[in-house]
Amino acid sequence: MHEKEIEVKMRKLSEDLRREVLDYVDFLLSKYQDRETARRKFKFDWEGGLSEIRENFTSVESQHKALEWR
Repeated sequence: MHEKEIEVKMRKLSEDLRREVLDYVDFLLSKYQDRETARRKFKFDWEGGLSEIRENFTSVESQHKALEWR
């Protein structure tokens, strides 16, 4: 949808409905901006997941095994 088309449709709305549309647009912007921000952050929730095998394998051996599994 083009900006011009949105403008034309907004002009057809009453002042109350325009405010409602703007509130909804603000809601959508904040909702999806938060998702985008969260998606960009790197998480370390996997950290320590293989700690029980660290005595048995070096990091290089673990990398080679991971490549085999792919």
